[in-house]
Amino acid sequence: MKVLELLEKITFAFAVIVYLAAAIVGIIQLLAGGEKYKRFLLPLVLLAVMLEAVILALRAIAIKTVPLTDLFESMIVLTIVFGLIYVFFSLAIKQVWFGSVMAWVILVMILMGAIVAEPAAEPDAVAATPWAIAHGMTMILGGASIMFATASALLYLLGCHKLKRKKVLDVLGRVPNIEKLEQMTLFGIRSGFVLITIGLISGMGLVFLLGTGMAQWLADGKVICIIAAWVVLGAVLVSDRLFLVKGKVRAYVTIVVFVLVLFAILGVKMLGVTQHDFSSYSVRFGSAIRYVRK
Repeated sequence: MKVLELLEKITFAFAVIVYLAAAIVGIIQLLAGGEKYKRFLLPLVLLAVMLEAVILALRAIAIKTVPLTDLFESMIVLTIVFGLIYVFFSLAIKQVWFGSVMAWVILVMILMGAIVAEPAAEPDAVAATPWAIAHGMTMILGGASIMFATASALLYLLGCHKLKRKKVLDVLGRVPNIEKLEQMTLFGIRSGFVLITIGLISGMGLVFLLGTGMAQWLADGKVICIIAAWVVLGAVLVSDRLFLVKGKVRAYVTIVVFVLVLFAILGVKMLGVTQHDFSSYSVRFGSAIRYVRK
């Protein structure tokens, strides 16, 4: 975070503070008599989303293109999308546990974004191509869908645990019913699978555009994790269609997929086992364009 420009740093710090406040409200509303505070949760999340949008606007002005050229910007977009998903579903889901879990998931993601914060990168020609824009947006939306499915799966497991222990009052009115949570988890899995499928196809389009070679692309750590998550999601959907998977198994597998996606976003970058970024392709793309013009 220290490497950000001053205005970006201030805006990002305020966004983190607001998300932290939302997470604290999420805890308070779970306490006895704390439900009166839940009306503050939605405005806090909306405010934080707007602050993050300001960061993207600053980046767009600085690089004069769509701000998706580095991991930090992708994390900002991911938290914005997830925040908007929460805003949309909170209009129909009033139970306090839903808002609390969603607020904490967003807080964790934006704190992870702080770890990978980087200055605005110089605009790369590859980032402005339709393949790159489609790839970036669908993978971010797919990640947000997996996050939503994971939050629903955690609530599902919590509800099952409380009901198994006969603590009905702990979940009554606080957690969406089990059937709704299963539907929410499946919605996240299905949308995540479709979006990641499109993301992989557009990623292959980029490979052919850049001429980097399919073997090299498939050997990248980030791509391996995403393909593994995609395969698991597909297996879950097929098993669900054949009635071979139960709710708890689906919930645990969803969490495993989330871990794979999270590792693909942050883990491989921190371990240095990926070259999957636009800046590493800019020279090759420029060479390819010059070759085509000849």
